[in-house]
Amino acid sequence: MGSRRNRWTFLTNHARVLIAIARDPGVRLRDIATVCGLTERTVQAIVTDLQADGYLSRTRDGRRNRYVIAPGARFRHPAEADHEIAGLLAYLAGPLATPLPAEDRARGEAAAGREPSSTTA
Repeated sequence: MGSRRNRWTFLTNHARVLIAIARDPGVRLRDIATVCGLTERTVQAIVTDLQADGYLSRTRDGRRNRYVIAPGARFRHPAEADHEIAGLLAYLAGPLATPLPAEDRARGEAAAGREPSSTTA
C-alpha cells in the first residue's frame, strides 16, 4: 500500500496533455507522449476527448497539426466549474498563444524567408 500512495499526482493525463499543447501549439503527439510518459495512442485519445468537449481545436499547418486552446473553456468538475482553465494553463505553461490570422502568418513567414503554409480546417 505504501508504494501505491507514493505514485499519485495532482494533475490528470488530460491536464498534462493540455499543458504540453499550451506550451507548444505545434507539438507532435509523439513528443507529448514522451514528455507525459504515455503512449501515442493514449495521447491521441486524450486530444480527441479535449476536442470533442471544446477545450481545443486542431488545424493542419502544412504536414503538421496546430492546436488552439479555447480561451474561455471552464473546468469540468462542479467544484471548479466557475473557473476558466486559462488561469491554470498560464500558471503552468505561460500565457496562451493567440493564433494569428492567416494573412498575418503568411506575411511573417515570407519575411522569415519561408514559403507561406496553407491552413485547412
